[in-house]
Amino acid sequence: MINRRRFLGEAAAAASIGLAMPFIWTGKADAANKYIRGMASDYGNRYLATNFDAVDPRWRRQMVQYYSDEPEGTVVVDTRHHYLYWIWENNTAMRYGVGVGKEGFQWFGRARVARKTRWPRWVPPEEMKQRHAGLPDAVEAGPDNPLGPRALYLFNEQGDTGYRMHGTVQPWSIGTDASSGCIRMFNEDAIDLYRRCPVGTAVLVLEHIADRATSG
Repeated sequence: MINRRRFLGEAAAAASIGLAMPFIWTGKADAANKYIRGMASDYGNRYLATNFDAVDPRWRRQMVQYYSDEPEGTVVVDTRHHYLYWIWENNTAMRYGVGVGKEGFQWFGRARVARKTRWPRWVPPEEMKQRHAGLPDAVEAGPDNPLGPRALYLFNEQGDTGYRMHGTVQPWSIGTDASSGCIRMFNEDAIDLYRRCPVGTAVLVLEHIADRATSG
């Protein structure tokens, strides 16, 4: 279990980046502390483990009934209600709570997982660096990387959409419009989805689809 002093120290380090990069750090350490269970190890790196006891049950990963015309293995994102569905058999789906893009940074449409990476290196796009002065040229893999332990890269017919499904260092932001367009997940859920989705997985991002899904 991570102790309070150590957590506050790491939070302060993240804050030095997050003041210019709000999707990395916007909360106070005291408020955020309840969402962190400690540090977990994965392929030689560490990430902030989520305290799911502090998370609203609706955002926890769960199997639900889901009706869709999309084939099994498709990922469907309901941005309005902050859910990601991985379609399974017999009108069911694995549902994940997600954070989505703020107004002005949203994207809807079809794509595919063209690449997926364990412990990705994050390189902010030039337009983001123009909006947020002082952004680093890159953030290496590790607990302060805003992509977390996994990233799945979305491409369409035009190429790289610039959007990803990935982990987060802000577990309290799941269920909100908080990102610069990407689909952020609890780190544990990003790892789980990474295991389920091979390269080539179809992804459909919609405004809302909640009328087709019910809690299991």
